[in-house]
Amino acid sequence: MNELGEEQQALVDALEAEYAAVFAYGIVGAFSNPARAELVATYAAAHRARRDATIDALTAASVTPPQPATAYATPFPVTDPVTAAQLAAQAEADTSVAWRSVIERSRSGPTREIGITALTEAALRLANWRTILGVVPSTVAFPGQP
Repeated sequence: MNELGEEQQALVDALEAEYAAVFAYGIVGAFSNPARAELVATYAAAHRARRDATIDALTAASVTPPQPATAYATPFPVTDPVTAAQLAAQAEADTSVAWRSVIERSRSGPTREIGITALTEAALRLANWRTILGVVPSTVAFPGQP
């Protein structure tokens, strides 16, 4: 197997983060406030779309995308709407870190543009979850910093 270049590895890492986010949103949906069902569905769909687009980008670059894990560990137990919102915020923070890394490690304009778009979308979703959780400020100056 060929060793991946820095840009390709960054995309693989971002794909892994998207797989985990899709899984997390399944849990979020199960425990979230029912009034937020549409929001959760919209954000989950965004992660599925980003996952699929990343798979397509890797495939186009002749990189075999990794398969998702059968399950992912959550960083804390999710048992109610508050912990569900916290998990959603964590998923957005994690994908922000992954997409910021894509931007930093990209060697091509199109990959950098994908990374910027994905980071922006994740940062906006994170800000919304932080607002829901009452975190002040709801935004961070440099999203995606580990």
